[in-house]
Amino acid sequence: MLSNLVSNVPAVMLLKSLVARFANPHTAWLTLAMASTLAGNLTITGSVANIIVVERARKEAAITFFDYFRIGLPVTALTLLLGWFWLSWIR
Repeated sequence: MLSNLVSNVPAVMLLKSLVARFANPHTAWLTLAMASTLAGNLTITGSVANIIVVERARKEAAITFFDYFRIGLPVTALTLLLGWFWLSWIR
């Protein structure tokens, strides 16, 4: 959720001090990297790249927050689920 409130890079910067406190910091870093990157697909504001693409597309098609979210929600949920399975499998 934090990735979509402040974007993924600031979210990682805010959470990086917590990673060292986890029992397995390596897995925590992998989880944070995966989650912040994939969760950035949820909304337009989740990633600077999303904002750039929507702004560039404005001349061709207006993409609203809810247009983007309607696609972003299932894509984000599916990729986070697949990522969670993958990270669980490699441990």
